[in-house]
Amino acid sequence: MTQDTSSTILPSYVLDDSVPAYRAIQGFVLEMIQGPDYGPGDRIPSERALAEQLGKNRMTVRKAIDGLVAQGLLERNSTSGTRIPMPRVMRPIDARTSLGITRIIQSGGSVAGNKLLHFEQTRASTQVAEHLQIKEGSEIVMFRRLWTVNDTPCCIETSHIPLDLVPGLAAEDLMAGQSLYGLLRERYGIGTVTGERQISVAAGSQMETRLLGLPPGSACLLLRLEVCDERGRPIEYMRSVNHPGLVMFKTSKAEMTG
Repeated sequence: MTQDTSSTILPSYVLDDSVPAYRAIQGFVLEMIQGPDYGPGDRIPSERALAEQLGKNRMTVRKAIDGLVAQGLLERNSTSGTRIPMPRVMRPIDARTSLGITRIIQSGGSVAGNKLLHFEQTRASTQVAEHLQIKEGSEIVMFRRLWTVNDTPCCIETSHIPLDLVPGLAAEDLMAGQSLYGLLRERYGIGTVTGERQISVAAGSQMETRLLGLPPGSACLLLRLEVCDERGRPIEYMRSVNHPGLVMFKTSKAEMTG
């Protein structure tokens, strides 16, 4: 939501000529967006409004805002103005250890949530069987969950696991917010490492864009991931559809060799 700051009492440093004007403006904006009246996704006042409110040159205000945008503290959109960014989920794509989305979100200081959308025992399709290295038609467990970061939908994950690896697994186990990889380790004695993965951009289905709060036909970040046990046996094939404005994939730094 947009706040009315026309009657705000200016802090002394904004009026202090010894402080560079753009620095003073940045300090004022930071205090404003970190206060109780603003939150992720909220739009800040326009450059013109800030210039009038602070008694500063509009170009100086723009320089200050540009600096905050460069730091990732604000984001600018040509149609909707300048806003406080929504929290981003940084998903590592080259870590050997398989990190569940819960830990990834929490490691960024945000709150993870999930909702179980579907759970069933079914039979492996040709594609799923190939990824899991099992026979087509083998019994598997398939479930789909919607994940949120600070209550905002960020990704939809559909998992396929051979039924013989998880006897007794029920929907209730996943509705309680239990970590899948923690459950595999603690109940079934299965440690997990990541295997082959593919990342692409594809148009989300009508269901996927609706659940992620995107316009119909929007492009989404698609992750296909094989998770293996410590002996290299595939134990999960997962398809993850990610909100492009909330999720980013990252790689670790690597040495360049000639």
